[in-house]
Amino acid sequence: MTKRDLVIRISNETGLVQEDVQTILQKILDYITEALVKGDHIEFRDFGVFEICRRKPRIGRNPNKPENVVQIPERKVVKFKPGKKMKALVLASA
Repeated sequence: MTKRDLVIRISNETGLVQEDVQTILQKILDYITEALVKGDHIEFRDFGVFEICRRKPRIGRNPNKPENVVQIPERKVVKFKPGKKMKALVLASA
C-alpha cells in the first residue's frame, strides 16, 4: 500500500476531497519525522512505537574479498515495535 492508496481509500470512506486528505496525511508524516529527528519516540496505542536507536560501530567485510576490512561507524536508525493488537492481528492472518 502506498501513500496514494491511503489517500484514495480515506477520501472514499470519509467523503473528504483527496487534496485535503493528501495535505493532512503529509502533515502527519512531517510531524512524525520532526519528532524522530528531535529524538522523541512516537506511540500509537495498539499500533506500535517508532523510536530512534543507535547502531553500534562494527567491522564489515566484502564477501568477495574477505581480507578487505571496513570500519562501519555508529549511526542512528529508526526502529518500529508493533503493538500487541497489531501483532496479534498479523499473526492470526498467517
